[in-house]
Amino acid sequence: MTVTVHRLPVDTLSSDDIERWRTIPAAVAVDVSRAACQIDPAIRPLCPPGRQPHLFGRAVTARCEPPDFSAVLHALELIKPGDVLMIDAEGHIDTAMIGEIIGGHLRRLGAHGFVCDGAVRDVAELASWPDFSVFARAITPRGPMVGERGAVNGEVMIGGRRVNPGDLIIGDDDGLAALNADAVRSLIEAAEAKLALEAAWQADLAAGRSVAATFGLAPAGDAISA
Repeated sequence: MTVTVHRLPVDTLSSDDIERWRTIPAAVAVDVSRAACQIDPAIRPLCPPGRQPHLFGRAVTARCEPPDFSAVLHALELIKPGDVLMIDAEGHIDTAMIGEIIGGHLRRLGAHGFVCDGAVRDVAELASWPDFSVFARAITPRGPMVGERGAVNGEVMIGGRRVNPGDLIIGDDDGLAALNADAVRSLIEAAEAKLALEAAWQADLAAGRSVAATFGLAPAGDAISA
């Protein structure tokens, strides 16, 4: 059996479709999608809050059959600047699917980072790169092996979400979101409106407006003693 490399689907998104999302936090993307785009929060940013590089880019997918990480190696041939490598390791946490060597090569290729639904290693080096973002389910010192199984640029499951090549991946200190082409186009106005609303809330509170007035709370009732 050999690693399968799928043909890319026809890309229906424009650069403008993508760029409008660049300033949208993962939390807002999750809110406006009603959590439909959220990736399992157990897949965590490698760096502590305030130090995690922003993750933003189109997905290149690799489905692995741990401990075989051959699909990751084949996926390297398809990486373009700005891409995000999405590694489906089936949640396997005993064997790392990627570390400093392959992560460093991804960085040299211009990838913005990677997400691994599985384990990584060499995390001190990975976490030291301010322009490269890493999310993973686990950390382990045990390395992978090269075999002949897996698939590249097919549909994968990452943290309970289906991810296809070309999906938009957003990641920050709060977590991860994956948006397909339909979501990218249909949710951007709601996302921009949510950002504007949150800015208005902050301005109102800072100006001394009450919480009740700011958030439109109904008056609270008095407790009735028995």
